[in-house]
Amino acid sequence: MYVAVKGGEAAIRNAHKLLADRRRGDRSVPALRLDQIVEQLALGVDRVMSEGSLYDRELAALAIVQARGDMIEAIFLIRAYRTTLPRFGYTKAVDTGTMLVERRVSATYKDLPGGQLLGPTFDYTHRLLDPELAAGGEVAEPEQRAGEPEAMPRVSAILAHEGLIEPDGDMPGDHVPGDITREPLEFPMARDIRLQALSRGDEGFLLALGYSTQRGYARNHPFVGEVRIGEVELELDVPELPFAVPLGSIRVTECQMVNQFKGSAKAPPQFTRGYGLVFGQSERKAMAMALCDRALRASELGEDVVAAAQDEEFVISHSDNVQATGFVEHLKLPHYVDFQAELDLVRRMRAEHDARENAGKAEEKREAAE
Repeated sequence: MYVAVKGGEAAIRNAHKLLADRRRGDRSVPALRLDQIVEQLALGVDRVMSEGSLYDRELAALAIVQARGDMIEAIFLIRAYRTTLPRFGYTKAVDTGTMLVERRVSATYKDLPGGQLLGPTFDYTHRLLDPELAAGGEVAEPEQRAGEPEAMPRVSAILAHEGLIEPDGDMPGDHVPGDITREPLEFPMARDIRLQALSRGDEGFLLALGYSTQRGYARNHPFVGEVRIGEVELELDVPELPFAVPLGSIRVTECQMVNQFKGSAKAPPQFTRGYGLVFGQSERKAMAMALCDRALRASELGEDVVAAAQDEEFVISHSDNVQATGFVEHLKLPHYVDFQAELDLVRRMRAEHDARENAGKAEEKREAAE
């Protein structure tokens, strides 16, 4: 990552002051409070937490303010802060089947155990600007249905009952999950490590790759088995205690894609899975992640790797927006020596080219005179 820049200390200090001034804006306008951002720009906060790999709404809101709304810069700030935090342990694997669901939809079954819950979604809104929001009018309270929460088994369990979908891929008992925040990436990578990288990946990049798979660049035909959003509880195993200790709950978005699979020498025709799980409410990211996850399983399932979305090294190496930003933005740093070398080379090549061209013209004139 290219972050250290030296030289022109007075100019840099003044640039920082100017940045702070522009960040604050017109002093007659009230300054943003973090609680306003957390409550009213929640989806932006969720993206910063997810791609920054740190679940803390207030810190994500602070990063958004400090970055003047630049989401990738805010993600970079959160990533940098995250490296200063101690690691106390690893929580148990989250069971999303016990999620306290706020939204849950399926494109494969109309009637599901537990029903479909639309929840807060833009899906059925008209894409028209609402002038009343600018006026700051009162917002009506949402309607609430009384009753006990129903169990909501995963849609994949319905297909699994008929043996029509691949097993849910239990990890071997001796498998230690990887941690890409502490270990360098190595290819090929296990699926758990790949899913970590995809979860931290840039939403726009993964969205474009997921779109490419639907347009014929990976020969996938996906169905949204289920998208669910809600609260899940985190638990930590403490060696001194005979039970897991609850740490609290977090909101996550989970997506399971169901894809056709014609079968291979090792497996019969059945449906296969693509999986996405991210912090907060981010259906688009979770769906794009699931599409890319399924595409990247091509080699595992004996499929030909013919598209960019199926190339693990291409996808993972270019999906991290912080790394991509650093590499692109380092082009702004001084490259005077390199450019002078290129400039000298181009001048010499140009002189040689002109000499050959002039020699050719002189030869043509001699031939014409003869």
